[in-house]
Amino acid sequence: MALCASGPLPAQLQPLEFLGFRPGATVAATDALVRRLGAPRGLRCDRSTADPRVRDCKATIADPVDGTLLRVWLAAVDSLTGIVTVSGDLSGGQFEHWRAPLETAYGQSGARVQGTQWMMQWIRGRQMIRLTWRARPGRIEASVSLVDGPVLDGWQLGGSTGRRVSGSGSDSVNHLTR
Repeated sequence: MALCASGPLPAQLQPLEFLGFRPGATVAATDALVRRLGAPRGLRCDRSTADPRVRDCKATIADPVDGTLLRVWLAAVDSLTGIVTVSGDLSGGQFEHWRAPLETAYGQSGARVQGTQWMMQWIRGRQMIRLTWRARPGRIEASVSLVDGPVLDGWQLGGSTGRRVSGSGSDSVNHLTR
């Protein structure tokens, strides 16, 4: 007999996601999302000359709520996204359209301040999502970064196999939060 839960998942079980971007997703899936969000040419990627497994990709998309232009940057290892950052200059209302859904999906996270920059973050397993912002005259500079620890740990181990590590290793997500 199988039991099925109805309704939303508890915050601690929600997979990390922002505007459809997910840490650890394939570059192909991320490129398809970028195209759906208003970048007809998709991601523009450069391969690292130091390590051909690593790609640096960028795009400009439209916020699905109000059409504001947003920048997307990602670092991919072996065609998996290790870090994805979405950033933009937002009004106070637009910023709330970023912050409120994150807190609804993942729970309350006390904001921390360092100088003029504020930050909230959520960690699920070995993945992290971080909202960072600073107020400027008439706008808020904000970014959301999604980090996949196993992808980054696999890159740190080197080699050409591109294996995805789980369970052991240097745990990049925890390192980033220290």
